[in-house]
Amino acid sequence: MRSSNPVFSRRGFSRDNGYAGFNTAPQAGYAQGNPYAQNPYAQNPYAQNPYAQADLQQGAPPQAPATTDRMTMDDVVVRSAITLGTVAVGAVLAWALLPVSTTSYGLAVGSALIAFVLAMVQSFKRSPSPALILGYAAFEGVFLGVLSEMFNSRWSGAPFQAVLGTMAVSGATLLVYKAGWIRVTARYARIGMAIAMAFLVVTAVNLLLVVFGVAPDGGLRSFGPLGAIVGIIAILLGAFFLTLDFKQIEDGIAYGAPRNESWLAAFGLTMTLVWIYVEMLRLVAIFSSSD
Repeated sequence: MRSSNPVFSRRGFSRDNGYAGFNTAPQAGYAQGNPYAQNPYAQNPYAQNPYAQADLQQGAPPQAPATTDRMTMDDVVVRSAITLGTVAVGAVLAWALLPVSTTSYGLAVGSALIAFVLAMVQSFKRSPSPALILGYAAFEGVFLGVLSEMFNSRWSGAPFQAVLGTMAVSGATLLVYKAGWIRVTARYARIGMAIAMAFLVVTAVNLLLVVFGVAPDGGLRSFGPLGAIVGIIAILLGAFFLTLDFKQIEDGIAYGAPRNESWLAAFGLTMTLVWIYVEMLRLVAIFSSSD
């Protein structure tokens, strides 16, 4: 089961209504991924923020506009909780109401495709749409619910372990980011993007080999040692995407992005966490299979 992030081309926060936003250069391309669709980053998301240049040249910290209608960390937390909660509700309902069967697999694939389309529409919109983002979250939840139930039926407890693993990875990433052990610079972003692009290209080629029967065992995505190594790389890439998300949120708040842009932050975080969860689910299954 492949996993990528469908917001590789996600734009950054805007400069609407006079707010000095996290312009379209920073964070112009993010990855978010799901096992069905990939959208590679094409731009350098960390070019110098032109809105902050004047303050930086004077040695003063960036000053957000004097207004109450700008994004705050509380806004990001609340919107992220709503979006992730929608994913969780969709997953629980799908697990409870859709028994493992050919029909449920079909519904899962259909939900994944709808979620991907909604994610792509939002990615190309000029402003965040809560309806699109929550719609994406709901259909993504249905997909994850069926996928998790399928894995649980063969590897009992795998979804619970994957949730714990996702929490551990995201918590550790936030810790090292806040501690300053990782500095999100233009060079850091370029190197990470290059690795992400290479990973997606190789994964896409591998998928074609599997589809045409050249690698019937799954190739790089098999449930063996090689598949485990690739899975670990994918999870590390997910952690990399999280650091970009954290930087985007930090800069958006510092430069006074409009409050509704917190939906965009929630959207990006949700997609990245979905990527990590799916890869963690596969990794748990691989290690369980080797027992």
